[in-house]
Amino acid sequence: MAEEPENIAVGSGMIYTTDFTPGTAIPENTIIETEANRLGYIKNGATLTYTPTSETFKDDLGLIMRTKLTEEEVTFKFGLISWFYGKLDQLCSTCRVTDTPTGRTVKIGGVDNDDGKQHLFRFVHKDKAAGDVRITIVGTNTGGLALTYSPTDPNMPEPEITAAPSDGEGTLVLLDITDPGAGEVGGGV
Repeated sequence: MAEEPENIAVGSGMIYTTDFTPGTAIPENTIIETEANRLGYIKNGATLTYTPTSETFKDDLGLIMRTKLTEEEVTFKFGLISWFYGKLDQLCSTCRVTDTPTGRTVKIGGVDNDDGKQHLFRFVHKDKAAGDVRITIVGTNTGGLALTYSPTDPNMPEPEITAAPSDGEGTLVLLDITDPGAGEVGGGV
């Protein structure tokens, strides 16, 4: 394996989303990263957070100890400066979008309208110097949705995606890192 270059991530990226059926493979990059799957444009970057929970067992005398991982959570949060109303169902499980002759109608709410779907979210950070990074998470938005209309401050919904396992190994997040100069990675992650 080649020596990995040191990385200082600078800049933001693009966010894509599509429905995902549990038990299926992650699609190829060229299938995910299309204009039709673009959720919107990000403002103030994105944050991936991995939070482990563990339990420590010790003997009464403090001579032996074992720490065991008992739970883990991955969340991915980003701010949207622009988005498509027709894609709000990717961020709200009770959202129903209907196209009309003059635009679209969006209905939100009603627990019985929960679609139970999981979505694939793909963040692509392009960096010619340090290499491209793709973050793929399967899950749902658990951060809610705030749509603010103000004459001075742009509306910035900030979804927080909580990851669900995307494969039989329990994978919560896929990071695909391309070394600088290696070219575009064509396969799925």
